[in-house]
Amino acid sequence: MSEPTNHNDIHTPVLLERCIELLGPALERPGAIFVDATLGMGGHSAGVLERFPEAVLVGLDRDPEALAIAGERLARFGDRVHLVHTVYDGIREALDGLGFAEADGILFDLGVSSLQLDRVERGFSYSKDAPLDMRMDGTSDLTAEVILREYSEADLRRIFREYGEEKLAARYAQKIVAAREQEPLTRSGQLVDVITKATPVAVQRQGHPAKRVFQALRIEVNQELAVLQHAIPAAIDALRVGGRIVVEAYQSLEDRIVKRELQARSVSSAPPGLPVELPEHRPELKLLIRGAELANDDEKAANPRATPVRLRAAERVRRAS
Repeated sequence: MSEPTNHNDIHTPVLLERCIELLGPALERPGAIFVDATLGMGGHSAGVLERFPEAVLVGLDRDPEALAIAGERLARFGDRVHLVHTVYDGIREALDGLGFAEADGILFDLGVSSLQLDRVERGFSYSKDAPLDMRMDGTSDLTAEVILREYSEADLRRIFREYGEEKLAARYAQKIVAAREQEPLTRSGQLVDVITKATPVAVQRQGHPAKRVFQALRIEVNQELAVLQHAIPAAIDALRVGGRIVVEAYQSLEDRIVKRELQARSVSSAPPGLPVELPEHRPELKLLIRGAELANDDEKAANPRATPVRLRAAERVRRAS
């Protein structure tokens, strides 16, 4: 498939101006290190590099195709750009490999990227028939097809319930196991057909019946939540004092992990009743947003993919003891 000549046409960064505003105070110093932990096609990174002409980018992505597109898009910034093929929990190793001790600003734009959604052959969408792939990194072995072929009914039920928050998890798992005994499930259209037939009409009226199952499969294929649980602490630990972290999450499971880690590090760890708070008990982070910030109506109208976003941000105020 040929690439579009202008990648801005296929990717509008979510809440770009707000992310730049939040990261800005940490990126103003010469040589500031900005880590885009979910580089994608480089939309957020391009905006940051334009706004802060002395900032240096460390862009991480598990998807080689995304890295290639971002590399082309960001080539005009020359040696200010360092791209690394890694999952975002490898942030410490990426910085060490480049000789950077700390980061000044770190951005996570979680979930499936515009590139992955728009490439039908990647199999992320339930609305178009394609191979059941769903890998963010095409070099990995686990695909949605493998899961549907090899996982037990109990394991399928578990991931649909835990990662998709699907109320009909048990029914769907049972029907999938029955269907695969008749023929292999290799395409998204087959899976959608199985799920649709297993879904009561009244439930179908509430939205596409396959949405949550596809979400669950994507999370399992890419181990997104397990990676995120390691990535957020690693990112905070990599920040210098005064550095900032901004995270955009698009579903409740992701946001819960982010919220828990940011909140845990933004409160005192002093035992109750201690008369004086010792320095080692002071919070490591200061929250920059009260709760989660949502996109406004203008942003949603301009970029529908911003509709479910939950934005959180914090500043590192103390180094861990």
